[in-house]
Amino acid sequence: MSEPKRLFFAVALPGEIQQQIIHWRAAHFAPEAGRPIEAANLHVTLAFLGEVGEEKQRALSQLAGRIRQPGFTLTLDDAGQWLRSRVVWLGTRQPPRGLLQLANLLRAQAARSGCYQSPQPFHPHVTLLRNASHAVAIPPPGFSWSFPVNEFVLYESQFSRGRTRYTPLESWRLAE
Repeated sequence: MSEPKRLFFAVALPGEIQQQIIHWRAAHFAPEAGRPIEAANLHVTLAFLGEVGEEKQRALSQLAGRIRQPGFTLTLDDAGQWLRSRVVWLGTRQPPRGLLQLANLLRAQAARSGCYQSPQPFHPHVTLLRNASHAVAIPPPGFSWSFPVNEFVLYESQFSRGRTRYTPLESWRLAE
C-alpha cells in the first residue's frame, strides 16, 4: 500500500508565460517582499484535494476524465495580496465561465469523494510570493497575459529539502 499523496487539480501556465511573469515580478517586487514561487510551480489551482490514497486518486481521475467541457482563454490581468495568508497573487478581472465551471465541477466531485473543500468562494489566481508578511505595492493595471486553456492537470505536491515541487501526474484535454 503506497503512502497518500498531496494532490490538486490545476491549470498549467505555458512556459513562455511563466518566464514573462517571473521577469515582471522581479521588476515590480523587492526581494524582501516575500518568497518567490519558482517559474515551474506557477499555476492556477482548480481544486485542492489534500492527502489522497491510491484508490481515491483513481476514482477522482476517472471522474475528471468524464468532464466534457470546451476550452477557454484565460487572461491574467489583476494582482493583489492576502495579508492573512501572506500571499501575493496574480489573477483575472473577469474569470471565463469555462474556468469557473471546470473548478466547480472538480470541487464538487472532490467534496463528494470526501476531500475537504474550502467554503471560501473560488478565486482563480497564481501565487507569486509566499510569506509576504507586510503590505506590498501592487503594480498599477496595464499588465496582462492571455493564453488558451485546452487541458487541466492533476498534480502532486512534494516537499523535500526545503523546496516544494509540483509533479504532473495526469492531464485531460478539454473539448475543442
